[in-house]
Amino acid sequence: MGIDLSKKYPAKEFTVILLGSIDEALSSLGEDAKRSIYFCLEQKFALPKKEIPSRINDFSDALEQIFGLGSRHLELLIMRKIHEKVDFLYKWEGPRWLVPDLTFKRYVELMRLHCEDEERIGEVEVIVDEGEKKEQFI
Repeated sequence: MGIDLSKKYPAKEFTVILLGSIDEALSSLGEDAKRSIYFCLEQKFALPKKEIPSRINDFSDALEQIFGLGSRHLELLIMRKIHEKVDFLYKWEGPRWLVPDLTFKRYVELMRLHCEDEERIGEVEVIVDEGEKKEQFI
């Protein structure tokens, strides 16, 4: 029995979606690797699997400590898996050269809000620091 995502569901349903997406992404590394990562999260970072949805910042930080910059690839894969499960399209209407600052943590929160109450999402803010912009182009 699948979850009908055309309707809004409480946080409990998003938890199932999020944990399933994380499982699928980690499975891409192999079942032994997935079990090892969950074991490491629980033992080294005191982050059991069931607490990941309520501690997404800790989860992201732990992935970064385990995989370094490679954690971004896992986060993108998790985001892709969530996107497959949640019918939500975000269209960027700003200039092409300006990419919104959509981090893994922010994406998970937007998807959680979408599942719970679409009207609570509001607008996504994009802040560009002129100093950073100059550094990027020099």
